[in-house]
Amino acid sequence: MEQLLQYIWQHRLWRSEDMTTNDGRHVRVLDPGLLNTDAGPDFFNAKVEIEGQTWVGNIEMHVRASDWKRHGHDHDHAYDSVILHVVDKDDAPVFRSNGERIPQLVLQVSPLFNESYNQLVNSRTALPCESVIKRVPCLTITEWIERLAFERLHGKVQRVRDLLEMYNGSWEDVCYVTLSRNLGFGINNEAFERLARRTPLRLLHKHSDSLLQIEALLLGQAGMLDPSTPSNDAYYKHLCSEYAFLANKFSLQPMEHEAWKLFRIRPQNFPYRRIAMLAHYIEGSFRLMSDILDANGEKELRKLFQVELTGYWRNHYTFNKPTENPSPALSNNSIDIVLINTVAPLYYAYGEITGSYALTDKAIELLESLKPESNSIVKTFVAAGIDCDSALTSQALIELKRSYCDARKCIYCKIGHHLLSEAAHRED
Repeated sequence: MEQLLQYIWQHRLWRSEDMTTNDGRHVRVLDPGLLNTDAGPDFFNAKVEIEGQTWVGNIEMHVRASDWKRHGHDHDHAYDSVILHVVDKDDAPVFRSNGERIPQLVLQVSPLFNESYNQLVNSRTALPCESVIKRVPCLTITEWIERLAFERLHGKVQRVRDLLEMYNGSWEDVCYVTLSRNLGFGINNEAFERLARRTPLRLLHKHSDSLLQIEALLLGQAGMLDPSTPSNDAYYKHLCSEYAFLANKFSLQPMEHEAWKLFRIRPQNFPYRRIAMLAHYIEGSFRLMSDILDANGEKELRKLFQVELTGYWRNHYTFNKPTENPSPALSNNSIDIVLINTVAPLYYAYGEITGSYALTDKAIELLESLKPESNSIVKTFVAAGIDCDSALTSQALIELKRSYCDARKCIYCKIGHHLLSEAAHRED
């Protein structure tokens, strides 16, 4: 509630005719000040006129006036500079540390604002504003979506930066962990990243001349090999034997098998085959980051991920059960997702860090050239009337849904802000 008061004050969404202190003095806000996100008063350097006299100083806000004393501000010299105490409920007078009384204002807003705000934050629909979003100008939505696309991309770039620091500047290690994570396709992202961190590239490179040993290391570390499990599958037994030897040699500890989610996943998306695909990249030495940087355009990038599995995994989605007419290791849609979540962030991060800004542009161009993702989030926005013509836009919509809509952070959303501002200034 205090954040809502700050929002109303910051954006001047009050009813100006009701701006009077609790002792009846007229208040005119000349400058609401700068929002303070650290310790101290809520707004710095505000300028208000109280009964014709101009005051310059800080503003403090509370839901209840009595919170001033409850928070110890009456004995805190940091709050002596407060020139106006703004509250939702006036249940006590407030004083500075020297005993001086501070002017107090109950912030009044239009009933239409309160109604609009409550409808948004209490909505049970997937999009709080889906019934009124068409009232928002197209330009406002377009500008917000563009900002959200970069917000989401920068979040992924920061993850790349963090990994680069962790792996002492090794881009191939960063690429390995990033690709591994994204082979989880949302459902198993965390498990795949744990597997990659637990099975470092330097260990896998020692056995890069043996696909069997690479698969044994990865599947064993994933907790998917248990020699005590009865099986007539000769390849499974061979993998178990190899992993037992390697685990003992390198003192390895596998993940718990329960870390992997298999419920309601199509067989072609089972993690066993995704791990086999990862093993394919490591065979002969992992140099995918170099290949990505050398690729010329989307067509060449796609070829990097059009993997044809051979041997056991050519016709298996899991152990013991061969399948007829197996699907490709990665479908075209899956390759799109890898390009979106792996290649674009790596391009952008590498471009920023090395000063090769042609690569940051290349990352954006790649996202703009790829078709939008087809998922429930994108479909929900399209049904509400939002156009989505590229992966750059679909990424923005995912960011909007997860960071704002789901959390009901409508006051921080440009769409929500437009609707609330409109309601605040509309006649009753």
